[in-house]
Amino acid sequence: MATTRFDAAEYLAEPEAQAEFLAARLEDGTADEIRSAINTIARARGMSELAKATGIRREQLYRALGEDGNPEFATILKVLRALGVTITAIQPKTTAPKRKTAKKAGRRAG
Repeated sequence: MATTRFDAAEYLAEPEAQAEFLAARLEDGTADEIRSAINTIARARGMSELAKATGIRREQLYRALGEDGNPEFATILKVLRALGVTITAIQPKTTAPKRKTAKKAGRRAG
């Protein structure tokens, strides 16, 4: 029995689904998982169209967003903007360690 490889890009036709897919990876994914999610969304939209919108050559996008890619943050921002998605909710984790209190300036030990 022959099987075909699953490609999430085939199921992410709608911008809302793409945004949810990326938001899930941003919430608790690794850098590689986030890069992979952006790659999947880029392929769903069309890499040639994305290349035109970002001004980045298609081959460079494939390389940067591919499995061995390590894109610069500026590239990620260009791609996200061209895809029409934004990162808007940055919140502290509820289990974040407490910050140490800074010493007051000018206070002398007595």
